Amino acid sequence: MNFDNPEAARRQIRQMQVDWHQAFSEGVLPQYNREGLESRAFRLLSCSDDEWISWLDNDNFWKPGWRPEQEDNED
Repeated sequence: MNFDNPEAARRQIRQMQVDWHQAFSEGVLPQYNREGLESRAFRLLSCSDDEWISWLDNDNFWKPGWRPEQEDNED
């Protein structure tokens, strides 16, 4: 939903985060699942509108076990 409307989708993601927090507190959502959801949410909430579709279209982003790549800080 709202793949073509990043701002509306971001509002929805923020609401889902509330739901995840509640599910985690109730013991329904395991920690490892919550971490995966939060990692993806962070990426989608912090990306630019131009990057939005790229993340949504990235098949690896949606695979179980996805983790953000560590950026190389070598000069």
